Amino acid sequence: MRPQLKKTIGGLGFFCLAFGSMIGVGWITTLDEWLNNAGPVGAMLAFGAGGLLMVLIGLCYAELTPMLPVTGGEVAYAYKAHGTGISFLVGWFLLIGYLSVSGFEAVSVGMVLAYLLPELDAWPLYEIQGWTVYLPHLLLGVGLTLMIAWVNHRGVAVAVRLQIILTCLLVGCTAIFVLAGILAGSSDNLKPVLGTGRHDGASSVWHGLLAVFVTVPFWFVGFDTIPQAAEERSDGQPLRRLGMYIMLSIVAAVLFYCLVIWAASAAAPWQETVQEKLPTAAAFELVLENPLLAKLVLLAGLIGLLTSWNGFFLAGTRVLFALGRGRIIDQRFGHVHPQFGTPTRAILLSGLVTALAVCLGRGALLAFVEVGSFCICVAFLGVALSLIRLRRTAPDIDRPYRVPAGRLVAGAAATGSLLILLAQVVPASPAALNWPLDWSILLGLSLCGLFFWIAGRRQRAEIDEQDRAQLILGDDPLPN
Repeated sequence: MRPQLKKTIGGLGFFCLAFGSMIGVGWITTLDEWLNNAGPVGAMLAFGAGGLLMVLIGLCYAELTPMLPVTGGEVAYAYKAHGTGISFLVGWFLLIGYLSVSGFEAVSVGMVLAYLLPELDAWPLYEIQGWTVYLPHLLLGVGLTLMIAWVNHRGVAVAVRLQIILTCLLVGCTAIFVLAGILAGSSDNLKPVLGTGRHDGASSVWHGLLAVFVTVPFWFVGFDTIPQAAEERSDGQPLRRLGMYIMLSIVAAVLFYCLVIWAASAAAPWQETVQEKLPTAAAFELVLENPLLAKLVLLAGLIGLLTSWNGFFLAGTRVLFALGRGRIIDQRFGHVHPQFGTPTRAILLSGLVTALAVCLGRGALLAFVEVGSFCICVAFLGVALSLIRLRRTAPDIDRPYRVPAGRLVAGAAATGSLLILLAQVVPASPAALNWPLDWSILLGLSLCGLFFWIAGRRQRAEIDEQDRAQLILGDDPLPN
């Protein structure tokens, strides 16, 4: 019997799940990286260009999601188009990407709260990449990981209800301080409008723009939480609208990031505020001249952290569940709790990995971004290639929404994803993954994937492809 998750997510829930996941806490904890590399205008240009690439990728999802509205999204698309091996590859890299975001948020929560409560920077344990890991930060990250896991264990309705409430609070808080920053700030504070990156010479601006651009998939990933939960849509929720929610969330995220960069840079001279521990909070604190109102920035950051964390944790567990349900890895990860209808074992493993990520501390934040961006781009490339192949091999399958010039759109999305991947692996590139931390995390998680693949070999052999197709795709026919 095919394990089923509960169907409770409505339209607002899908939008808040996507948008809330895309707006984490990076705009507070890593704004200095964006501005130091590209400057205010350069950072906005990089996010705008990245948003355009995400629109192309989002259009691929807009066709595939209502066509195959099953849990695990990308796992199903790759399986339908390419078979079991590629499905696992795409699913595993996507899982790494999601868990990288979850780990990023788990580490960031201590940083944000320490700005409000400096006494949290106590009981130093060890250092990684020059940053000290404090015991209170560690306990806070692990404790909130347990809370997020518990919420997701109790049921998707609870998790989505929390997501809606937090996303609405995030939008309200952000609107207040962004408007204040733009009105009370000065355009003179934006200068120099383009950063110099970490390189000298005529190509420094290009290097800075590229360094920000290649991390954009990490900041924009989140719209793809919709396909992860597509199978859990409530009765009466039209399939065609899933693509609309995907596109709306991408556009909303582009506007959010660009407005925050503009407002924070205009609020105070950005070359001074980037020297602070949390430059976004420091900039608004200077321009608002009201410590209590300035704390609103950190409140919004904490809300964004929780919405992103909750969304990605949910999405990661669905990828793991889909791989287990399809007997691609150990089938125990496809287990559904009899009362709550949630993937209990997938939640436990995701919680454990996130808790371990907390131990790496702030020194690993940039590594989470870069490794996560790489893995997410692998998944995006897989989605684009899946659409291209399915347009050729399954032309008659029911498509509630069909992207105009779909092969051209998918080809452009695949090319953009591939270029980002190349920029991260070519040693001479300013955006290349760093040794040893980035590569150690990527190689370590890849070896874990190899272990899961080998360990699941016997179970993969126990069922034929017709049965596996039914487990992954539901009533959809066997892939060509």
